[in-house]
Amino acid sequence: MTTPGNWQKSSYSGEGDGNNCVEIANSPTHVAVRDSKTPARALLTFPTPAFTVFLDGIKNAPRTRC
Repeated sequence: MTTPGNWQKSSYSGEGDGNNCVEIANSPTHVAVRDSKTPARALLTFPTPAFTVFLDGIKNAPRTRC
């Protein structure tokens, strides 16, 4: 996968946390993830089906407070 140009910042990234969060970019076969604080550094790529399973797991996980 080449470095995508369609990065989207998480909707949970806001002023209260310094606008620092993760960004994702989609291609037809993969999803790339990077740290918005250091976008030029390494990124992770996942096959789209694996990333979908990961997101479903997060959405269905019990909520806990720190």
